[in-house]
Amino acid sequence: MLKKIPVTQLKTGMYLQSLCGSWIDHPFWRSKFVIKEQNDIRLIIDSGISEVWINLDKGDDVISSDDNKRVISTRNAELESQDPSTNIDRVSIVLAERPKPASITDEIQRAEKICDRSKNAVMSMFQEVRMGKAISVDLAGEVVQEISLSVMRNPGALISLARLKTADDYTYMHSVAVCALMVAVSQQLNLDEDQTREAGMAGLLHDLGKALMPTEVLNKPGRLTVEEFDIMKSHPEEGHRLLLESGSVGHIPLDVCLHHHERVDGSGYPHGLKGSEISIFAKMGAVCDVYDAITSNRPYKAGWEPIASIKKMSEWSTAQYEKDIFHAFVNSVGIYPVGSLVRLSSGRLGVVLEQSATSLLTPKVKIFFSTKSNVYISPEILDLSHPMKDLNAEQIVGHEDPAKWAFKNFDQMWAG
Repeated sequence: MLKKIPVTQLKTGMYLQSLCGSWIDHPFWRSKFVIKEQNDIRLIIDSGISEVWINLDKGDDVISSDDNKRVISTRNAELESQDPSTNIDRVSIVLAERPKPASITDEIQRAEKICDRSKNAVMSMFQEVRMGKAISVDLAGEVVQEISLSVMRNPGALISLARLKTADDYTYMHSVAVCALMVAVSQQLNLDEDQTREAGMAGLLHDLGKALMPTEVLNKPGRLTVEEFDIMKSHPEEGHRLLLESGSVGHIPLDVCLHHHERVDGSGYPHGLKGSEISIFAKMGAVCDVYDAITSNRPYKAGWEPIASIKKMSEWSTAQYEKDIFHAFVNSVGIYPVGSLVRLSSGRLGVVLEQSATSLLTPKVKIFFSTKSNVYISPEILDLSHPMKDLNAEQIVGHEDPAKWAFKNFDQMWAG
């Protein structure tokens, strides 16, 4: 039985079912646990949360057990009369009202916090699997919700931040990045709210099977042997088994977990499916998975630049990816993704800040370097979708590799 109480009534021995407020705003990586220390209560109060839900079947109440027996029937009646959409004890989540768009400047700090908390949550799920415990799907739902809301406010912020993962945290941040990409592609395909949520959940859980891979193979700082690659190729089936045993995820996450390495030409694994044999969600998962993998730093290689990755994937698209899915993906991240270094017709260099609503070729850029003078210049933000009314209006004429120019703190140019 669930009961909502003010945080001032919290005490040790209670089972905390849910915190009333945004997951990203509270100090815990999960919201379901037994309160064992006064410090937990202090952290909840200090976070600014005013109310919480407790589970009386799993922990203490604010009143004695004798008094509690007299109110159980009343509380059950209250819960049964509630609108089902307010029932917080379900595994699925409902996205809040669609948030208003935000600039990357406004969203970037919040997205950074979401990335950090989400990485820790994924890490905890992997650790639970390695210890033989059931996965925390309720936690996964909270992660997906916060990522989805951030993508709706500004997709470039979180997606681009997630790309900046280090080789050490790749496995966990990869799940966060693919979740965000799946949500962004779902929006481009005009999928409904339930499908978008499930696609995000699929992205977050698609690599869960890697938790069971030998760490010396998973983190090997070099090319895998044939035998090691065969071991790694078992992770989709292992992840599918884990999710199936949990009994708490839907068909879409199960499907994407099992089939995100399938390819439309039949060259993928584990089942060699081709064309229409692969679901739209598994095809989405394949594109999102590959993009984040090739743009990320790995133990054995540096990631490619976003623009180069899009170009290379377009060369593969006919054989490996569904055309419409790949186009929706490109529309979601842009031909010049956020964080890309571009050369303008004036010879100046700029970093892409945001996509344009009107054209993939005219993003908003921050200009900061002159190739003619080979010097830094005062930063200037230029919206290429609103050019000056003259014959010398700036255009992107190519992209550059930041490593070639040896810029210091290049990512701070757009990420702050």
